[in-house]
Amino acid sequence: MNTDKKAAAEIAAQDIDSSEMGVVNNVSTKQSYVLKMDLRLIPILGCTYTILFLDRTNIANARIEGLEEGLNMPSHGYNTALWIFFVPFILIEVPSNLIMGLPRVRPKWFLGVNMLLLGIIATCQGLTRSYGGLLALRFLMGIFEATLPAGAAFLINEYYTRAQMSLRYACFFCFGALGPCISGILAYGIRNMHGIAGLEGFRWIFIIEGLVTIFISFFVFVFVPDFPERTNILSATEREHLLAVLRQDKGTQKLDLKKVNWLKILTDYKIWFPTLMFFCCDMTAASMASFIPTILTELGWTAAYAQAMSVPIWLTAMVFQVTGAFLSCRTGWRFPFILFGVVCAMIGWVIQLVYSEHGNVSAAVRYFGLFCMSGGAFLQMTMSTAWMSNNLRGRASIAAGTAIVLGFGNCANFIATNIFIKAEAPYYPSAFRTGLAITVAGGGFCVTYAGLLWRHNRKLARKRVEDGGEDDQKEYRYQV
Repeated sequence: MNTDKKAAAEIAAQDIDSSEMGVVNNVSTKQSYVLKMDLRLIPILGCTYTILFLDRTNIANARIEGLEEGLNMPSHGYNTALWIFFVPFILIEVPSNLIMGLPRVRPKWFLGVNMLLLGIIATCQGLTRSYGGLLALRFLMGIFEATLPAGAAFLINEYYTRAQMSLRYACFFCFGALGPCISGILAYGIRNMHGIAGLEGFRWIFIIEGLVTIFISFFVFVFVPDFPERTNILSATEREHLLAVLRQDKGTQKLDLKKVNWLKILTDYKIWFPTLMFFCCDMTAASMASFIPTILTELGWTAAYAQAMSVPIWLTAMVFQVTGAFLSCRTGWRFPFILFGVVCAMIGWVIQLVYSEHGNVSAAVRYFGLFCMSGGAFLQMTMSTAWMSNNLRGRASIAAGTAIVLGFGNCANFIATNIFIKAEAPYYPSAFRTGLAITVAGGGFCVTYAGLLWRHNRKLARKRVEDGGEDDQKEYRYQV
């Protein structure tokens, strides 16, 4: 223990001396404790994202099990139940991350309490007897669920270097794709509980999956670590070495949220371009999450078969994310992988659009199109979030950036939940045209953003040739 303290003190002293000189020491980047961080951070924080998609998408599974008839919902009722969730979800994310970043707030308590309350409210969806009650519960769910994805992404970002981040974000978003995957499997089994305790099958979907959320919340209280400077999952030596590696990679970041130029942060194009890209790819993800079971039943499959056949679509998303992130780490590039995801999603939308306009596309081809949409959309989500984080500095910027990209980026849900018009089933021409147009726009935002970053790096390179200098918190090369 004394050795740990002595080593930690020596590293800290070296870092203080070097930071006073405006230079970060070239510490060894070999981190024998990365696996330890991965096992403590990614599974439990990933579960918070799984819960988000589980609770968000189970309403789609409940719909084909009789939700609309059971609550006597109006023709537009399902769409309203979807979008009302996102009103508080989008508005709460930024203040939520700022609260979590305060010195006296501990992530495990903040995230744990919110997940526990979310589970209670999600369970109550299965007990409500009215359409109005469902809307009220969905609104409350949006409040407490907003804290989970942004807070988890924020905490993950604080532990890893820029090179390590994309693969960790990929694993994190994989847990998101796992949500509807699990939801489909659970719905397939839970539907057979119809009639137990006098409750319809769709009610048991909400109740069982809400209880799962409550169960997972207790693990959040126990296993979610604190921010790196206060973490207890590493030894003193490992903690100080991690902080030194992070300083070498990102510079000496401002950790407190006092005297922050919020106007500059909230108008930073390095936040808003990735947010626009996330918005465009989330249009695809949100459409799929809310309507895949419905679309599959309209292919002529039974409700039970449709629940099961939704699972491979989400597994494809996971494969695309991890593979893309791994290759991105190896190459050091971000935007080519996002463009590839855009092309994949476009293929999927085009297939659906051809069906809506000509009607002569087989069920197998339409099913293949859903795989293209899933892989392309989730690859973009991973890479755009990592790309944004790579180019930000300071805890305030990271807190705001992760919240904005996962909050305002989810505004696509307002569109996705209102363009699948029941009267247009099963062709949905409005939905497929809108989805394709927004996906193409995402590709345009990606190319524009890459051009801005490339221009900045060229200007900085010319300045360094003339005047010298090194990267710091205010002036540094951007990741392209």
